[in-house]
Amino acid sequence: MSRPNILVFFVDQQRWDTCGCYGQALPLTPHLDAMAAEGTCFSQAFTCQPVCGPARAAIQTGRYASEVGCDVNHRMLPIGSPTIATRLAATGYDTAYIGKWHLASCGPIGGADDFRIKPVPVERRGGYGHWLASDALEFTSHGHDGHMFDTDNQRRDFPAGRFRADAQTDWLLEYLDTRRNQERPFLLFASYLEPHHQNDHNCYEGPHGSRERWADFDPPADLIGHGGDWREQYPDYLGCVHSLDQNLGRVRARLAELGLADDTVIIYTSDHGSHFCTRNSEYKRSCHDGCLRIPFVACGPGFNGGGVRDELVSLIDLPATVVAGAGLAVPEDFRGRPLQGLVDGSAQDWPSYAFAEISESHVGRCLRTARWTYEVSLTKAGAPHWQEAFLYDNQRDPHQQNNLVAEPLLAGLRRSLWQTLARQMIANGDQMPVLEPR
Repeated sequence: MSRPNILVFFVDQQRWDTCGCYGQALPLTPHLDAMAAEGTCFSQAFTCQPVCGPARAAIQTGRYASEVGCDVNHRMLPIGSPTIATRLAATGYDTAYIGKWHLASCGPIGGADDFRIKPVPVERRGGYGHWLASDALEFTSHGHDGHMFDTDNQRRDFPAGRFRADAQTDWLLEYLDTRRNQERPFLLFASYLEPHHQNDHNCYEGPHGSRERWADFDPPADLIGHGGDWREQYPDYLGCVHSLDQNLGRVRARLAELGLADDTVIIYTSDHGSHFCTRNSEYKRSCHDGCLRIPFVACGPGFNGGGVRDELVSLIDLPATVVAGAGLAVPEDFRGRPLQGLVDGSAQDWPSYAFAEISESHVGRCLRTARWTYEVSLTKAGAPHWQEAFLYDNQRDPHQQNNLVAEPLLAGLRRSLWQTLARQMIANGDQMPVLEPR
């Protein structure tokens, strides 16, 4: 095949350190670990927006969420926006989306533009052809019940008692088995809700037995000594992660059965992680590695044999990677770069930091370098006034327990980090930022 298939296995709220290929001791992710050994594991990967909808806006368009106008949840991706789906479809790719979308709704709950529990209209689907999704899957399902809507806006219910990730994978395999244009390459974006918490139940819901099976866990060191709900919630969270891995194994096995494995790029990653209410009052929306750092593993053409890459990479690199994987030139307005360049050695002047926008808990802008995490937050709505909020030395304090933002001896370092951050903010369309003194 001259152009490979591309399958994005996209999960929700998964910490990087839940995976064996990132050091997890429990046998949670054998299939992902095998994929990492065969392909490429990006050891230092970070989200560009640690909340669901904005992260999805960025990876569909290649631009930061604030640029697209989707900087908070429940913002509609502007109709007609060029996406990875429209770009690949224009060159002959079949495009399919299965799972959580989170880019169709805007306006008040229950209003005409609220599609959290309604079928997503064709014009709000980002250009994808085959469709089996819910705008807010957490609103139309629970761990063991629920539904999504198909291309014709018909409701499809999960089989009774079937775990959500299993039912979604059933339908993913159905697409692979029955797609009409077998001779054409496909872009399949599989967006899972797991291991996201179940909003209306206020807990994580793993497969039955998860609480017992994964009770003997070693808590991540960044959670120890903090409050939050990780003590009671982590076993079910790990059960969700293990289920995702089992379903990844099912998908890879079916691709092999269909003779497509060698011609398919698979990318496994997450929109953000979870700090289990230890850094603010919920699970994400902070600059800390617990929610900023994500798994990112790829295999297939362009990635096989890549080993472990330690460069800092960002979720904003995903759309450029998809477009390049299809043999297309990366659009000039894309903010990220194709990760294939790190594998084949063609990447030049790779950035020394990952940049992230933060919203909803507060408005923040963040740099994550190999050593430092630095964040500023907006102090005045409607004005570009920012104040330093966090500084962590990830070399000496890898679990980010000691905020150094007020340390006088680091004033020069903070000034340098601010200058880099301000340049990035201006390049992304922020107003000329002003740093207020603490």
